[in-house]
Amino acid sequence: MATKAAKKHYLGTGRRKTAVARVRICDGTGKIKINGRSLEDYFTEIKDRNAVLAPLQVVEKVGKLDVFVNVRGGGITGQAGAICQGVARALKNYFTPETPTPTAEGEPPPIPPMVKLLRDSGLLTRDARMKERKKYGLHGARRGTQFSKR
Repeated sequence: MATKAAKKHYLGTGRRKTAVARVRICDGTGKIKINGRSLEDYFTEIKDRNAVLAPLQVVEKVGKLDVFVNVRGGGITGQAGAICQGVARALKNYFTPETPTPTAEGEPPPIPPMVKLLRDSGLLTRDARMKERKKYGLHGARRGTQFSKR
């Protein structure tokens, strides 16, 4: 009886506004599935597709890794940003060795060059901008009532 060798998966979580993406990458042929749909089927705009592919293009792994994504919340662009960060974090786990190389006492382990590329490109940075909440007594977050002179 033949046993199927399990592929090693690397996980990453990305967030943008209210969107949360759970990303799983493994070695493969380059297929990308988002909520069970293909990249072209899920994102119709080119800028959103490019956001998803940006981390893979930085480390030159576009056709070599399979990407599986579950994303919830937010809008289309927020989801694309969340997936971008999730893929970058999964790639960080992919390139970081399981056991760090020993270094001198008190020195942090060296950063792998691909992780440095991702960090310098700004793909590992969380964009913390969120919608400001509505305050009581106001029409919106900051909009008050119109002043009436008489």
